[in-house]
Amino acid sequence: MASCSGRIPSGLTLSRRSRHRFVAAASEDDSRVAIQEEASSAIDVVKKEFQARRYHVENDKMFDILGASLAVPLRLGTGALVQGYKASFVPKEQVPPSQYSLFDFGGQKLVETAELGARPQQPIQIYEFEGCPFCRKVREAATILDLDILFYPCPKDGPTYRPKAIELGGKKQFPYMVDPNTDVAMYESDEIIKYLVDKYGNGKVPFMLSLGFFTTLTAGLAMLGRAGKGSQYVPARKPDKPLKIWAYELSPFCKIARERLVELELPHVYYNAARGSPKRNYLLERTGIFQVPFLEDPNTGVEMFESSEIIKYLNTTYAL
Repeated sequence: MASCSGRIPSGLTLSRRSRHRFVAAASEDDSRVAIQEEASSAIDVVKKEFQARRYHVENDKMFDILGASLAVPLRLGTGALVQGYKASFVPKEQVPPSQYSLFDFGGQKLVETAELGARPQQPIQIYEFEGCPFCRKVREAATILDLDILFYPCPKDGPTYRPKAIELGGKKQFPYMVDPNTDVAMYESDEIIKYLVDKYGNGKVPFMLSLGFFTTLTAGLAMLGRAGKGSQYVPARKPDKPLKIWAYELSPFCKIARERLVELELPHVYYNAARGSPKRNYLLERTGIFQVPFLEDPNTGVEMFESSEIIKYLNTTYAL
């Protein structure tokens, strides 16, 4: 199964309380019933015991992961580390079980930290799609700043959020950002990046995002290996609530899962969890492991790891 790292997860969990919500909500409307019926089928498909192996890739996802990995050298690791990233060895007894660490060595644990700026109270809203190099630049900035983003996917021919973005901003242009914390809305990737680093960072645009045409060129080249994945709309049911995913931009495993979210035009809160992010501690404490991508669907109560399993779940639950 495709995953970034971790121990042995169960793949998918559905708590007793979530099962109760899952059944009770079925009477509310036909759309929700349809989603839940498909979710039941999805659970049957993906609910099985398996051993997550670090950086293991299923055979049918090998070329997907290789293509998504092209970004790592082309973008020189941009989108892998949070602003002010530091790694240091700390005596093992000083590290609580809920704190994420890389590994033990001689009684020491390698602990990662970062220097974060001001935190927005509400997620930043961004209308964009995967196959756009300007959108990628903004996603990289959000990862570096460790921001939570509510993405409204705007794939080509998407019937919902692409028209809404054009209505809100008046232009057929992406990305389009809305910050509900400040009532600021804007186009232009470089302007958005400058705004985000000034408001929620240290005021300095990261080097690989400050190179003008070269930044845009390499961001575009980084996506060649995916051949337009995440850009074209696939008909899908609409969820009542945005899905939630813990991931980060440079991870090829996270990339292929998010591509499907965009293609299905599924709104989702993206909890950036790059190296140094305190959200790694949160996920470790919540699930007992750290592994991304991790998907939570509040519409069905499903929670699951593994990119390939997430894609199967999304296809079975939402794709028409």
